[in-house]
Amino acid sequence: MIGSEVIADIRIEAGDWGDPEILEAMISGAVALAASRADAEIMPGSEVSVLLTDDASVRVLNREHRGIDKPTNVLSFPQDDPDADAYGPLLGDIVVAHETVVREAIDGGLPFSHHLTHMIVHGFLHLVGYDHMQDDEAEEMERLETDILAALDIPDPYAEPPMDGAGH
Repeated sequence: MIGSEVIADIRIEAGDWGDPEILEAMISGAVALAASRADAEIMPGSEVSVLLTDDASVRVLNREHRGIDKPTNVLSFPQDDPDADAYGPLLGDIVVAHETVVREAIDGGLPFSHHLTHMIVHGFLHLVGYDHMQDDEAEEMERLETDILAALDIPDPYAEPPMDGAGH
C-alpha cells in the first residue's frame, strides 16, 4: 500500500448492529489492517463505503448484480479501473446482510463481532483485486484473511472446529 490509511464510510441502513461507535472502530480497524496487508497499490486517502443492511436489501442486490435470488453474507462492488496504476481514490462498496451474518455466526459458534470483521476483511480484499474463483486464488485469499484476522486476535475462520469429547 502506498500513502495513508483507507477511510471507511459506514452507514447503517437496517438491522440491529450494536453500538455505532464500537462498530465504526471495529470496521475502520479491519479495513485499515486489510489495506496495509493487501498486495495492492492503494492511493493515499482512498475511501471504501460500508453499508450495513438486512437480508431483503442484499437479496435484491444479489439478484440484480449476480443473478442469484437469495441473500448472502457480504457483497463487494469494486470501483477499479483496469488501466489504473493504483486502486482508489474510491475503492468501492461493501454491503453486509445482518440476518445472514448473525445466523452464520450462531451456526459456526463464533462471536458476532469476529464473523462481521471477517466479512469486512473478505469484502475489502475483493475491492482490491482478490478473488476465490480458482483454487489457488482461494488459498491465497484465505491465507491473507487468516493473517489479517490473527493480527486482530480473531481465530482462523477456516479452521475445523475442535471435536467434543463425544467424537462429534
